Amino acid sequence: MLKIGILGITGYAGAELIQILLKHPEVQITEMAARLDKPTPISNIFGQFKKRFDMECQVFKDAQSFGMTCDLIFLALPHKTSMSLVPEFLKAGKRVVDLSADFRLRDAGVYSQWYHEEHTAPSLLSEAVYGLPELYQDRIKNARLIANPGCYPTTVILGCAPLIKQKIVKLEIIVDSKSGISGAGKTPSPTTHFVNRYENFTAYNIGVHRHIPEMEQELSMLAGSEVRVIFSPHLLPINRGMLSTMYLTLEKEITQDDLSSLYQGFYQDEPFIRILDKIPQTADVRETNYCDIWVNLDKRTNKVIIVSAIDNLTKGASGQAVQNMNIMYGWDETIGLV
Repeated sequence: MLKIGILGITGYAGAELIQILLKHPEVQITEMAARLDKPTPISNIFGQFKKRFDMECQVFKDAQSFGMTCDLIFLALPHKTSMSLVPEFLKAGKRVVDLSADFRLRDAGVYSQWYHEEHTAPSLLSEAVYGLPELYQDRIKNARLIANPGCYPTTVILGCAPLIKQKIVKLEIIVDSKSGISGAGKTPSPTTHFVNRYENFTAYNIGVHRHIPEMEQELSMLAGSEVRVIFSPHLLPINRGMLSTMYLTLEKEITQDDLSSLYQGFYQDEPFIRILDKIPQTADVRETNYCDIWVNLDKRTNKVIIVSAIDNLTKGASGQAVQNMNIMYGWDETIGLV
């Protein structure tokens, strides 16, 4: 039985992790901690676990005092926090799946540019494996440190990967994405407060969202050349779910049948990718680890339009983290997720 620790348990991603791991036959949660005033049963923080899982969540002190009983640690922490802890956990022989952005970008300078803080563990950036199983399964198997992808990049990279890899589109992509409010985290703000979101729909951080360099990094790796992403994120008045629409300009002729075949072939062995013949919707992926993708040829404008949908808390965060864990330990990647 694999022993699991979860640090940063009080947010939405932490709750989702518990929900998934309680169904997993190969693991046992042995430690949990967060920034709390005092030790607190997790069922007092999240009422859905009452009489199902009443383990006490400890007050986090430091990396040396957490994870002693664990084989693998999930970090569900705010950005800029994990990089100070991961070196200690790795030194202690733990494997780590980090749900923050701290190890997703390979260049410490790019990280500092977009997150406005110096990276304190730059030597680990080259070792960290970007945890998108559909692209990096072979590297994930032997990794000590997984950088779990962001939710927006998951929709965009998976949606565009087949076209980018085949080099049949121009390398400038227009992306229009919509997210449920849980994507902004548990702490309310004037933007995410219920009163301001209810019956309201808005764009935010156009052109400056922190997920842009993550998308460009991974798509550029696939293309072998620099990819530019024009990114417009929006907040939907729903709890969870994410839908992205991508617009790419063709460089080579292709038919709709060839497009469909390209996507079916690229993802034929991927259990959590569903290529659809209709436009995806968030309701169909809610509380699942699936990414639904629709690809359409617009002959009139010489564009390919792609729509992808995920649950931002599952495939966009905790479900993907568990999928990565399954691969790391040689299990079927769907265990606990279907």
